[in-house]
Amino acid sequence: MNEDSITIARKYMDSLVVESRIIGAERPSSKVTFCGFTFDTPIMTAALSHLDLKSMAEGAAMLNAPVSIGMGDNAELKSVLETGAHVMKVIKPYKDKDEILSRIEFARENGAMAVGMDVEHSVNVEDDEDSVVLGKEMKLPTLAELREYVEFAKIPFFIKGAFSLHDADKAMELGCKGIIMSHHNGLMRCAVPHLMILPDIRKHVGDKLSIIIDGGIESGFDAFKALALGADLVSVGKILIDPLKNEGAEGVCKTMKKMTGELRAMMLRTSSKDVVSIDPSVIYHLNQ
Repeated sequence: MNEDSITIARKYMDSLVVESRIIGAERPSSKVTFCGFTFDTPIMTAALSHLDLKSMAEGAAMLNAPVSIGMGDNAELKSVLETGAHVMKVIKPYKDKDEILSRIEFARENGAMAVGMDVEHSVNVEDDEDSVVLGKEMKLPTLAELREYVEFAKIPFFIKGAFSLHDADKAMELGCKGIIMSHHNGLMRCAVPHLMILPDIRKHVGDKLSIIIDGGIESGFDAFKALALGADLVSVGKILIDPLKNEGAEGVCKTMKKMTGELRAMMLRTSSKDVVSIDPSVIYHLNQ
């Protein structure tokens, strides 16, 4: 097995097949409730950076889809929030604690529905040294520091990069609302496929944590598999980049709408009347 976590996850995703349960099926609803808001799709934008995130949020808002965004200053966050989209701001694990706290405070005071931290981005790929992102030093936060951030936020807090029962337990201990299962586009080498370990994490945490699957979701069919295995939401990033660059908000809306249609088609064919009713037993692994 090579070190490419993206390829490993894709192969596993493609090895999952779905059982048909079409007789007596009803037209499904793709609505979900997340962080106190009702959305028309469980497909959210990934925490992208260095793009026209205002247009991305506008496109998602057209579909009443949740939004997450990554790096960028508070002015960018404000412009995204002004679109009317419901937004989770994912903050880097900066070495400067005051920078983290100020970004959390700005997000809360300006109406973000949640904040998160991509903890896994604090260390380099090839060694265990703290990373530097766009000239800013990162630092692996301690449990005490994470607890401080969670308590300071006063709005739902998510940890991005959690990828195990161990991390899920720590997230619950810290009082997090949920986790974002992500290897940050291959940042962790040889990572277990998220859909392989997802059922165990869902069984372990029950409804105590919301789980978002991030990375490798390329269609509504992929989204269906993740939701069936225990995810509350899935996030999509790469598949939105070209439509965003070429068509702006309309391209984002069109792409997410197509994916939601694919998801609903799978829900119909498996007699899943709504997202929470998707039965994990419809999923089979070709190699088992």
